[in-house]
Amino acid sequence: MQWQWCSFHQLSIDQLYEILRMRQEVFTVEQDCPYQDADGKDQSAWHLICWDKDNEPPRLMAYLRVVFPGKKYPEPSIGRVLTTEPSRGTGLGKELIRRAVEQTQATYPGMSIRISAQEHLDRFYGAFGFERVSAPYDEDGIPHIEMLRPASE
Repeated sequence: MQWQWCSFHQLSIDQLYEILRMRQEVFTVEQDCPYQDADGKDQSAWHLICWDKDNEPPRLMAYLRVVFPGKKYPEPSIGRVLTTEPSRGTGLGKELIRRAVEQTQATYPGMSIRISAQEHLDRFYGAFGFERVSAPYDEDGIPHIEMLRPASE
């Protein structure tokens, strides 16, 4: 495995294609949720990717993006969180979120982190210090909640 934290402009065309392909596979096909994935926020985000380097070309195993503060919410915002089907149940999702929180805190010290989470993942994100801050709401046919991880001191 190899972890990569980079801006949109640091992604190669092949890496960007693989990210978009996997986001479409997981969010649109698996979750049967047609929505506009290319939302114009990728260019204003950090991207955290776990690659399986044993394959050629490298295969994406886990991914998320951290939208810059002020672009979606006042705080940095973690979103588009996914692990590929072969990587599920391995603990990789927990490692992805742990690294995302660590990198986001290092990049934006003293700032809280906001997420729009699928409601059934409330306990998962709660284990990383995120607290529910909204009532459930519908996002693309799936119940979501806003969660906030207070700034660490």
